[in-house]
Amino acid sequence: MAGRKLHPTILREYDIRGIVDKTLNADDFEAIGRGFASELRERTGKDDPTICVGRDGRLSSPELEAALVKGLTGAGAHVVRTGLGPTPMLYFSTNIITCDAGIMVTGSHNPSDQNGLKMVVSGHSFFGDDIQALGKRVADGRVIQDSDRKNSKGSVRDERVLERYVERLLADAKGGKKLKVAWDPGNGAGGEALELLIKKLPGTHVVINGKIDGTFPAHHPDPTVEENLEQLKELVIREKCDLGVAFDGDADRIGVVDAKGRVLWGDQILVVLAREILSRRPGLPIVADVKASKVLFDEVAKAGGQPVMWKTGHSLIKTKMKEIHAPIAGEMSGHIFFADGYYGYDDALYAAVRLLAILEVSDQSLAEMRDGLPQMFNTPEIRFDCPDERKFDVVKEVKARLGSKSGIKVQDTDGVRVDSADGWWLLRASNTQAVLVARCESETQEGLKRLAATLGGELRASNIEPPSDFA
Repeated sequence: MAGRKLHPTILREYDIRGIVDKTLNADDFEAIGRGFASELRERTGKDDPTICVGRDGRLSSPELEAALVKGLTGAGAHVVRTGLGPTPMLYFSTNIITCDAGIMVTGSHNPSDQNGLKMVVSGHSFFGDDIQALGKRVADGRVIQDSDRKNSKGSVRDERVLERYVERLLADAKGGKKLKVAWDPGNGAGGEALELLIKKLPGTHVVINGKIDGTFPAHHPDPTVEENLEQLKELVIREKCDLGVAFDGDADRIGVVDAKGRVLWGDQILVVLAREILSRRPGLPIVADVKASKVLFDEVAKAGGQPVMWKTGHSLIKTKMKEIHAPIAGEMSGHIFFADGYYGYDDALYAAVRLLAILEVSDQSLAEMRDGLPQMFNTPEIRFDCPDERKFDVVKEVKARLGSKSGIKVQDTDGVRVDSADGWWLLRASNTQAVLVARCESETQEGLKRLAATLGGELRASNIEPPSDFA
């Protein structure tokens, strides 16, 4: 069979993602499906591997999902279609349905004109070299052809798992004092699951933007950008809620707002969740990405855990978490991964249930918990353009110059994270875009200015004009 060359920009580090009808289309999805099933046949030795397939609420998802299924079955796979829902529901389906892999058709938190695929094989993320090899397989035409399917014709069946998924979420709802909770699923794929969930959760629940709408009419579906939480903040204050919870487009990222309308970022959410786990299971490792605050690592150690700093990226974090048997992990991007009593993947709805369970029995409000954390001065995550062919070299150049400087500690887990008397700063290359990522944190405003100036100077030394934050 003739190969199909995929647009190189869609083969990302953690998933496949691009602009519909510009960098990817239905024919690409069919080719990827045939290639993925062919790869799975080789890995498993099965002529007819079983693959669960789900999709989000984007307008392009039904057509792309149908094309994907056509490609999978064309290579002899049995497909179980789990239907419309959040990405964590697809992950859940691979744990309750006997299958070899799962694929989610989703553009995640990207704009509505984009779409893509997230993949798991035998409970492990399919990412990095796996995705690059899949792209090459498709381009080379090394896929199962119709004449090769002597022992399997492929098949498709629908299996609704939404209710079972919600019941599993509810299994870890504890109950206690009644909370008033505001919710904003952002018109994303988590809307229907949330509707079923809050019917059985204790307390009072107020929902905005609950209807699944792939055009995302209210705001962009990314709760890590504060402007996307403005509606939720206003709702929390107006309705006098105890907290607000938001999801991204496929509900694997969580955003949280306290009763005062203040955002709790991913590392702050992880502190609250990790403390509860460590109170029951002291001494265990807790994983966070390299962008997380020093407060997170200090608080984990204070609570009796082993703080582990790791590379940014949900697939990388999941893999590290399994490797060291961590009960929980998290990223600044709002991905929270639970292995404590759960399956080890990132699930914003489940993280919300666990957060509510803590608050329902605590003598502190979420706002009081936030106030109890050391208050730091920091920049947000700053992303700025840098050509793909330069971004990793810039980080290497900075690291090389830092090697000759005293009074600092350099960690190179992912890019360079530099600790000094003023605090820390980070520079890393994005694995998915032509950008560099930077962040600084200090205990004082003056220290933050010095860190930012230092980082800006390092960028200029590599002939990169820094953003205004680091000027």
